[in-house]
Amino acid sequence: MSEPTQTESRPPAGAGAPLLEADSIRKSFQIGDRSMEILHGVNLALHAGESVALVGASGAGKSTLLHILGLLDRPSEGRVVIRERDGWALDTAERCSLRNLAIGFVFQFYHLLPELNAVENVLLPAMIDHSRRGYRKRRRELRERARGMLTEFGLSERLGHRPGQLSGGERQRVAIARALFNNPSILIADEPTGNLDTGTGEKILQLLFEEQRKRDVAMLLVTHDKRVAARCDRVLSMEDGMIQ
Repeated sequence: MSEPTQTESRPPAGAGAPLLEADSIRKSFQIGDRSMEILHGVNLALHAGESVALVGASGAGKSTLLHILGLLDRPSEGRVVIRERDGWALDTAERCSLRNLAIGFVFQFYHLLPELNAVENVLLPAMIDHSRRGYRKRRRELRERARGMLTEFGLSERLGHRPGQLSGGERQRVAIARALFNNPSILIADEPTGNLDTGTGEKILQLLFEEQRKRDVAMLLVTHDKRVAARCDRVLSMEDGMIQ
């Protein structure tokens, strides 16, 4: 018999309908003839303009949950509702489009394409969103916007540099610009300073929170650092596949 699903911490007072809602998320993996359940009925909601920290030890299920919330990995049970659409009930093309337009991702290890320069990496979400002909029509406009974002983020001298020519902090600034380029309503950040020194990490956090507030984005931030978590509006603790 399945365990009962859990409740989540309270949403902000006066919050409307959530931009992202996880409903009774379970995830199991088959290992040989044994099934291992990683997530045990997780419930979670993100509202416009709020920042939520997700903390927990390695192995608690945080990354598995993020992949499901970001429509990258299918849950064994449960729903992920984004902008009032059940993401995992959509066909592949619709789901990919929803993910590209609604969610921005910032990863610990950046995940920039090494063969592309900074501007080209930022443009990737727009390239995916538009048809080849549509992108060509708007190419100059989109490139100027990408250059403007990177300049605003302090990278005016690095526009033509590839990731291998950039420092860790510079790569993460490019990654944040890429995540925000399609003006998503949801930002998912997985240990965004985990690969950076303390000083650089602090500057990245300042940029991340400034952009989140300015754009009124709902942000889910995974971190091991309690000081980072304390900057968020809410803190959720994850342990053994459940939100406490």
